[in-house]
Amino acid sequence: MKQLTKWQSIVYALGGMIMVIGAGLCVLLVSWAPYIYSIGALAFTSMQMLQRYDGPSVTLRRLRRILLLSDFLLLLTAVLMFASKSNFFGVSQIVYVQYIYNKWIATLMLAAIIQLYAIHRIDHELKR
Repeated sequence: MKQLTKWQSIVYALGGMIMVIGAGLCVLLVSWAPYIYSIGALAFTSMQMLQRYDGPSVTLRRLRRILLLSDFLLLLTAVLMFASKSNFFGVSQIVYVQYIYNKWIATLMLAAIIQLYAIHRIDHELKR
């Protein structure tokens, strides 16, 4: 795996912390929480996408693609957070929010589980 520079590692860590803070604030129903989460998600996923693997291992390539799926889910979570907070896309809030309300929690949990699995497996494969 391509290693991040010192500044990229700092942005990566800060992005992860900002995502956690944004998700926590969203649970507490703070109106500007999706903005905080989105900033963290963009920083975290962009730095994670910079970590490339160009080696011969098929397993590491597969795990890398799994991480990209998780990154997509983290960004989808941000969109769903915005959707649960307001009249998103001009659809009636009563109909739309009842369907979307707190669906972001499911995508966030799925992304977190995938991240944990893939990062653990990548670390294990790199030690081999």
